[in-house]
Amino acid sequence: MTEQSKTSGLKAELLALLKKKSVFHGEFTLASGAKSTYYIDCRLTTFDPRGASLVGQVMHDLIRAEAERRGVQVDAIGGLTMGADPVALATAMASLNSERPFQCFAVRKAPKAHGQTKLVEGNFKKGDTVVVIDDVVTRGESTITAINAVVNEGGKVAFVAVVVDRQEGGRDKIEAMGYPVVSLFKRDDILSK
Repeated sequence: MTEQSKTSGLKAELLALLKKKSVFHGEFTLASGAKSTYYIDCRLTTFDPRGASLVGQVMHDLIRAEAERRGVQVDAIGGLTMGADPVALATAMASLNSERPFQCFAVRKAPKAHGQTKLVEGNFKKGDTVVVIDDVVTRGESTITAINAVVNEGGKVAFVAVVVDRQEGGRDKIEAMGYPVVSLFKRDDILSK
């Protein structure tokens, strides 16, 4: 089995698990305040042991391929807590057998009031080239918050990698800021029967 067909199989398994565990239909208000007839709660998949393993492996492959295509070396991955946390950690763990494993970090929604009062926690340092991670991008606000925190702390954002792009303007907004976005899945992939 080739590496590409192995990744394709894992990606198909992840998609099936997301559809089973993480997609809900009804009336929902999203974090952005927008109304929606469906909701994608990736955490039900990314906090599942098999889901975490799958998302880690498939995101690792996506990030490595994109980094190679762009000619960048990624030091660390992470994003805004809490949606990005399990994705970033699973991806970093999947990178363990790589020549240069990814370090992992989390961006707080507000700086901690004690200790080092950091906004970016974990294995991140000034000058690192990072990939900002998110589970779902809708309007992009959470991802942009994480990008701004990393840049303000002296990091360089190579690109953004997300599990699901809801295709509701977030990707365009992020890319308009100069940060390319890659995603494992788009809305239509998730909502298809």
